[in-house]
Amino acid sequence: MTAYTLLAQAAVLPETDLKHWAYIGFIAIVLLFLALDLGVFHREAHEVSMKESLAWSAVWLTCGLTFTGFVYAAYQHHWLGLGLATPVYQNGGIVLGEVDGKVAALQYLTGYVVEKSLAMDNIFVIAIIFGYFAVPAKYQHRVLFWGIIGALLMRGVMIWLGAKLIMAHTWVLILFGFFLIVTAAKMALIRTEDDPGKNLLVRLARRFLPVVAFFDGQRFVTRRTQPPEYRMDPTTGREVMLPPPPGSLSKRWAFTPLFLALIMVEITDLVFAVDSIPAIFAITPDPFIVFTSNIFAILGLRALYFCLAALIAKFRFLKPALILILAFVGVKLLLLAGPPYLDDLGLAETELKGIKISQGISLAVVLVTITAATVLSVIWPEKKSGTAEVS
Repeated sequence: MTAYTLLAQAAVLPETDLKHWAYIGFIAIVLLFLALDLGVFHREAHEVSMKESLAWSAVWLTCGLTFTGFVYAAYQHHWLGLGLATPVYQNGGIVLGEVDGKVAALQYLTGYVVEKSLAMDNIFVIAIIFGYFAVPAKYQHRVLFWGIIGALLMRGVMIWLGAKLIMAHTWVLILFGFFLIVTAAKMALIRTEDDPGKNLLVRLARRFLPVVAFFDGQRFVTRRTQPPEYRMDPTTGREVMLPPPPGSLSKRWAFTPLFLALIMVEITDLVFAVDSIPAIFAITPDPFIVFTSNIFAILGLRALYFCLAALIAKFRFLKPALILILAFVGVKLLLLAGPPYLDDLGLAETELKGIKISQGISLAVVLVTITAATVLSVIWPEKKSGTAEVS
């Protein structure tokens, strides 16, 4: 059973391996996109319109789907060594083998769709956070932008650790499978807390950090002791913040509610990453596919938020669909990694091989589930109560 794991650990890549340049190039492109986003297109704080949101959603969706073509070409021709000595699942274990363009592209596309689907629930929670902290619409993009930066770092570290872990100990996949099934059951049976103010880190921040009760533009920290005042600029027709009154600035910096909202957005992404990253490892153990599909999925989260924040609550069957997807990938992991270990536990007389569900079936299950949830939500919308409580 452990022969595959030992083979993976013993394999030594050539000194001329260039795969790290694929990661460097990808990260450089992502940083360039983000720099253009904040430094050019969103230099000034403004409320993101539905038209702008749809345009940016189309841009990020196009980038994510177009990258499938790059993955196909890169793995088919083994650019920078991609597809060579690549972790693949085989009989419940992991071996280093060769992956062609078709397989890699299908793995990437499946992972992208799964991550994009799981991000829907994240959008709803972010909407609750912004509502709780009363974040003005024109400042929400800034919070989401820096939230994405934090998410890139956290997910990169988690994917790297996850890849190292499953290469060294393949049985961890069984834990991933059980974790996803338990998470799905928890989502189905336990109502999540909708009050961000009850979060422990937010309560600690308010107790031990200097926090003001007002916004200072789109700043996360301020020295103001009074809420800023605004006037309308007759030349540009825009609202302009007036300078603070003389002697009103504090010597100490304090955090604004925008910073607390950022904390909650980062915590939310961390929680969802704990669920989604094991889910994508059910598709492939290849860290490059896992990383790129994960990052492209969350890059479009900001634009998608402004499109769906007001509509997401109306898709009443979306949450059940996400529960089914998590349960499906959990079962997929258990079928893949579980049977080979039954013999080690004395539960099987002969060594069993893992059952691998193909990428085509996985992609079809995810797409059909999300499509069915969307259609059912439109056909049978949640009925609003026609009676009001009398006080």
